[in-house]
Amino acid sequence: MQQQQQRQMFTAALLALVFLLAAVSTTEAGKKEKPEKKAKKSDCGEWQWSVCVPTSGDCGLGTREGTRTGAECKQTTKTQKCKIPCNWKKQFGAECKYQFQAWGECDLNTALKTRTGNLKRALHNADCQKTVTISKPCGKLTKPKPQESKKKKKEGKKQEKMLD
Repeated sequence: MQQQQQRQMFTAALLALVFLLAAVSTTEAGKKEKPEKKAKKSDCGEWQWSVCVPTSGDCGLGTREGTRTGAECKQTTKTQKCKIPCNWKKQFGAECKYQFQAWGECDLNTALKTRTGNLKRALHNADCQKTVTISKPCGKLTKPKPQESKKKKKEGKKQEKMLD
């Protein structure tokens, strides 16, 4: 009787093993078919993005338009949210950030001082110049007055008030 129970258990285990192997082979066959279905390649081109256009003013939140080519593309245009930082120099492109050197000496012929900036970062593959140069007026070229003369003037005014 004990041998008969052992045979039944062995037969049941053997059947379970056969069933498990059949299930695994079916699952593997299903996995092999999926990559073949995804083998279709799209003829859609890469997205080309326009510059960011602020919603109001010349910086802050805005939108940009994207386009791509392809006869069988489901989507050929789309709009994306973007942001132009308000502290960037707009004269070199709102999507280009530069690291500027210190201001140079004043050119007495032109009354301007200049400095150069190297490209630090470009947003969304923007077309930015590698280096830029800016100029600004030198300002007043006055000689600093000695501190003693100011003190003497203040003391003189105090004495005049005392006399009045």
